[in-house]
Amino acid sequence: MLLAVDVGLRTGLAFYNFRGKLEWYRSKQFGNANQLRRAIFGLLEEHEDIEYLVIEGGGKYANPWQRAAQKRDLICIAISAETWRKDLLYPREQRSGSDAKRKAMQLALDVINWSGAPKPTSLRHDTAEAILIGLWGVVDVGLLAELPASLKR
Repeated sequence: MLLAVDVGLRTGLAFYNFRGKLEWYRSKQFGNANQLRRAIFGLLEEHEDIEYLVIEGGGKYANPWQRAAQKRDLICIAISAETWRKDLLYPREQRSGSDAKRKAMQLALDVINWSGAPKPTSLRHDTAEAILIGLWGVVDVGLLAELPASLKR
């Protein structure tokens, strides 16, 4: 239903189902912008039930995602890190980028546990951020009416 993407050559991905629960998450490394562009359509075709694409980031790495969403008639929402951080983290947890990344890792693990998704052997910050972009997204598009109590900060 909803694919969340932390865009870049190192891309974090998180897929949420129609109940607003995280099903899977992963990180993908691309060697260059051309490899990224070619891979996007395959990633979207792999999951035909995607209706929403929520991306964090901009510029040359976000544009191919937006074009692919348009071709597939997906609802594409482009946000900045500040957007989801404002809603999911306390201001004191955002004082520095390293503080925000550390809290994002903790909250992403909470989302994994709450959703019943497979536990990670390791979790990269881009994947953790994709999980939180997706959490913000499922509330924004109405798959969840509000954040679950156990995930509220």
